[in-house]
Amino acid sequence: MGEQTESATDGNAAPIRHGRARRLAWWKALLKFLSILTAVVLASATAVAGATAWQLGAELSADAVDLSGGSDAPPPPAIGAYGGGFNILVVGVDNSSDQGDQYGKRKGTLNDMNLVLHVSADHSSAVAVSFPRDLVIPHPRCEDPESGKSFSAMSAQPLNEAMGRGGLACVAKTIENLTGLEIPYAATMNFNAVRQVTDAIGGVSVCLTAPLRDIYVPMDLPAGYSEISGEEALGFLRSRHGVGDGSDLSRISSQQQYMSSLVRKLKSAETLTNISAIYGIAQVVKDNVQLSTTLASIDTMVSMAQAFSKIDLGKVTFVQYPTGSDARYPGKVVPQKGASTELFDKIIADEPFALPENSTGRGSVDVSAEPTATPAPEATPTPAETPSPTETAAPPPPSVVDGLKGSTAAQETCAVPFGQ
Repeated sequence: MGEQTESATDGNAAPIRHGRARRLAWWKALLKFLSILTAVVLASATAVAGATAWQLGAELSADAVDLSGGSDAPPPPAIGAYGGGFNILVVGVDNSSDQGDQYGKRKGTLNDMNLVLHVSADHSSAVAVSFPRDLVIPHPRCEDPESGKSFSAMSAQPLNEAMGRGGLACVAKTIENLTGLEIPYAATMNFNAVRQVTDAIGGVSVCLTAPLRDIYVPMDLPAGYSEISGEEALGFLRSRHGVGDGSDLSRISSQQQYMSSLVRKLKSAETLTNISAIYGIAQVVKDNVQLSTTLASIDTMVSMAQAFSKIDLGKVTFVQYPTGSDARYPGKVVPQKGASTELFDKIIADEPFALPENSTGRGSVDVSAEPTATPAPEATPTPAETPSPTETAAPPPPSVVDGLKGSTAAQETCAVPFGQ
């Protein structure tokens, strides 16, 4: 992208470009499990094959990226439960040299998938927020660490311009400015990861309410449950014309189904005790992941894995960053300020929140909830039943953040094919 991405300061941003509408967006799905995958896999590898894990850690460190701009980075924690909460940014870039032309030709480096995983300070919950690639937002001043070239701030450009303006550190800085969330850890992955990881764990189960056929991917799956892996997994994640209303936002719903299923399998005893599967996934991470210097430590990843392993699946929430439309940016989305501000205020404060009812999105339905009978009216308490002042009242239920779309890792959803 070079000089084309360098632009004037606020009020004089370069024109929005619209030629990338059909670029791959299956990275949004990959983001939802990347951070979890890296930590859990390498932690497990450490337990069953210490020498191999040490070698993997050394190779990851050799290719690590500095997010701090040369300032002192926080020291990694010693092996043991991670103290406090943490935030990890995971980025998928559409420029891998071994990607090939089968997924379309590329120009420049784009961060086409962007996800932040937040684990609460008490390790009781986790939130994974995916950010649309075409989210039009302000960009800060960034510097390319390889060329030393500076890029001035921009008032309104798609999020996926950030990688070309300064690499992983610029993406982290851009999302920090947008959300107010500090991001000390980050990672990037290439296009081979989804196919190879899904193969390594023996496939992932997905569900469809009707047959899904998409000639653009191509993809042809029957109604009901299917076990998918390899190129078929890529097809399911990439399919846009085949699900919901054919939009990119509809595709995110089916991707969340895939990620929830994958996380459930990764956390299952069957996967984490299978030495062959663990080693295979660890090799995928080594070959397809680039970490920040703060994250490229076996001790750090083991500590994070231990913290995450304690979280109930029902407390692992996948959400889409709240967006709206703006006539000035056709084909793009803009922040929905009310919902996005409320969401990140709660994340930063570690306050629990709930998703609205039927929040899985345009392209899927929740099939995990069993119908419940209407409860009988409660009897009027007698004076003897009135709690005494010394009794502790139950905490109020988490407040609902209106406008959110998402699901938890415990929910089972089915993708709704286009036209259904």
